[in-house]
Amino acid sequence: MDRASIRSATTEDYSHTLVAPGTRAIALVDCNAFYASAERVFQPSIANHPTIVLSNNDGCVIARSAEAKALGIAMGAPFFKIKSLIRKENVVVFSSNYALYGDMSHRVVATLSQFAPDVEVYSIDEAFLDLTGFLDRDLTAYCREIKRTVQQWTGIPVGIGIAETKTLAKIANRLAKKSAKTGGVLNLVGTRYRTAALERTEVGDVWGIGRRYAAMLGLNGIKTALALANADDRWIRKKMGVVGLRTVFELRGIACIPLELAPPARQSCCCSRSFGNAVTTAGGLREAVASHVATAAAKIRRSGLAAGSVNVFISTNRFKPEDPQYSNAITLTVDVATHNGLALGRVARRAVDMIYRDGYAYKKAGVILLDLQPAAGVIGTLFDDPDPRGDAVMGAIDTINNRYGRSTIRLAAEGFGQPWQMRRTKLSPRYTTRISEVPVVKAS
Repeated sequence: MDRASIRSATTEDYSHTLVAPGTRAIALVDCNAFYASAERVFQPSIANHPTIVLSNNDGCVIARSAEAKALGIAMGAPFFKIKSLIRKENVVVFSSNYALYGDMSHRVVATLSQFAPDVEVYSIDEAFLDLTGFLDRDLTAYCREIKRTVQQWTGIPVGIGIAETKTLAKIANRLAKKSAKTGGVLNLVGTRYRTAALERTEVGDVWGIGRRYAAMLGLNGIKTALALANADDRWIRKKMGVVGLRTVFELRGIACIPLELAPPARQSCCCSRSFGNAVTTAGGLREAVASHVATAAAKIRRSGLAAGSVNVFISTNRFKPEDPQYSNAITLTVDVATHNGLALGRVARRAVDMIYRDGYAYKKAGVILLDLQPAAGVIGTLFDDPDPRGDAVMGAIDTINNRYGRSTIRLAAEGFGQPWQMRRTKLSPRYTTRISEVPVVKAS
């Protein structure tokens, strides 16, 4: 799409566009540099400073502001390799604050729900909106109002792409965020600009086209989204299957991927972390696994699920080949499916004792709760002797932690000092979820 086309695409032409009957309008709202933007909401003084957010244990870059990207800081760059650049350019650095990001994501979605009847939360920083009922309006102007409102109510900047299908909306969103002339909103519904947008998009940037398919398509002369949209159906079906053909139809404006208004039922729940300091004892490993079990159990309780089996895995640091290496995993079945953290913790402890080996420095451990099923439908056995206080205890723990913050109260098995916890030396306050960390305004 050339500059003239983009300039035209942002005018009021869309208010006079004739849309064919049966046309859908799907908007993709994508938060700009979401983690970095969430940090800036509560620290407005860094609004124009290059800002990055680091992964677990402050390992590598997982979010960058536009200013940080302009400095050449790459996604995934190891933190230790860019420390000199950070000092030189006065880059603001944060450890990942998932409690803050999750809550800010909920606030963005709550705002979006004011503008559309159906909203699909696609990821922590993306959501699809069904705007089909608003086709009699100027969709560009309407989405500019959405963008302004999200910024005003949450402080998070967003980009919006509108098109007839989810795949085209992804392309529109990408172009909207890349070109300043769009003002962060690009509408491709019922316009002649779709062809230009597809021609400008490399095939590897199409939603659902991975690296392997992009290489295969490139070898066959299909290097843009437009070329993919014009490809032979039978050839695509042969090379990429039904899923690939669905993507082609979506690029042609034929909706094949519906909005998922309810998340699919969970099949498993995983909780794992790399340790801030290596764990060398069975006791330390038991504590870490107990903490992971408690977190995972709380998650499935919120979803009304129960776990029928528990998988525990442990590993040493593969990035230190000079150290002795060991990894193992085991899955144990629960007698009766449950979401009780005490019961699941006992199973996980037994699993740790079965796979632990002395003489190794463990870097990571994790728990996966498997065979999830609705807790209301669990039927005990004749010999089952459930603790009648179990649900009451778990409910009390959840109530306290939901009100005062995660781990306000926890099981003794999780330990107290927890030296294995992640390193997060640049962690910002949990402004919106921890009462003791709520910002305080003081009169000057």
